[in-house]
Amino acid sequence: MLKQALVVIDIQNDYFPDGKYPLANTEQTLNNIIAAIKLAKQNNAAVIFVQHLADAEQAPFFNKGSKGAAIHPKLMAASPTSPVVIKTQADSFDQTELTHQLTVLGVGQILLCGMMTQNCITHTALSKAAEKYQPIVLSDCCASVDEMVHQIALKAIARRVTLMTAEQALSTRPCSIGTA
Repeated sequence: MLKQALVVIDIQNDYFPDGKYPLANTEQTLNNIIAAIKLAKQNNAAVIFVQHLADAEQAPFFNKGSKGAAIHPKLMAASPTSPVVIKTQADSFDQTELTHQLTVLGVGQILLCGMMTQNCITHTALSKAAEKYQPIVLSDCCASVDEMVHQIALKAIARRVTLMTAEQALSTRPCSIGTA
């Protein structure tokens, strides 16, 4: 059985109602991710946070050092010792330490969740670097600007990446894509 890692992407304050770029369904998504973290820990899966940081000259939110760029406090409380990988691109593997973290932890499969479905989640799931980790996107643990964009993004990657709910992925413990 492959060791899994729950990779939680961009659950940062700027995406919540008081942030600079609020998304839809953020509170429910956050609650679903916290439940997924609990399941991951019960199954001895690793949990890794990914945090997007941007320079103020290049982006209107996630600015380095700002309250909005911080990982949501409820997420940090759910897994305070999880490593944090910093990224500056949509793909969580691009110029980051994610591959190194996965190697150190002995991970063979990644479960991806977070914000925004149509950008950072899809880019990470479709990354060439992700292929060897048999990525699964947790459809109930992602959010976007609205539900329609979220669903379109999931449909767009469904032929290339496995989609599951957190409960399915963390309870069935799939050994490889296409098996139960």
